[in-house]
Amino acid sequence: MTEHEQSPTERQFSVQRVYTKDVSFESPNAPDIFRGEWKPTHELNLNTRINQLAENIYEVVLSVTVSAKIEDKTAFIVEVHQAGIFSIGGFSEQEMGPMLGAYCPNLLFPYAREVVSDLVVKGSFPQLVLQHVNFDALFAQHHQQAMEEAQAEGAKH
Repeated sequence: MTEHEQSPTERQFSVQRVYTKDVSFESPNAPDIFRGEWKPTHELNLNTRINQLAENIYEVVLSVTVSAKIEDKTAFIVEVHQAGIFSIGGFSEQEMGPMLGAYCPNLLFPYAREVVSDLVVKGSFPQLVLQHVNFDALFAQHHQQAMEEAQAEGAKH
């Protein structure tokens, strides 16, 4: 056997496509919301969904929802589902979680941030630029929480 034949499967990662899968913008209290002083509170929600399309081919969908309120009135709600198709192979099972749950959403976030900003401006509101999100930390936190819940569930039985 040659040296090349004995080596483990070569790792490969490529972005096949990045696209906006779904977009929603609502301003339920317009035009009245424009009459007052603009000092909103913002809420940001993030979620990811992973679909295996074929062997080593995955669709990752990053959902970003931002709402802005002035007191108890909603100024706007914007929701963007930014997706990508990724070819990923040669990684261990332990490595695939962070690849799909942190690395891919990290690549998608700048696209989603741009769509959110554009929609907010087109809704006649001041520009909103979302701050960078540490998907590695979010993934680690989610993973830790899932492990703790599994341990707690195991302790009940």
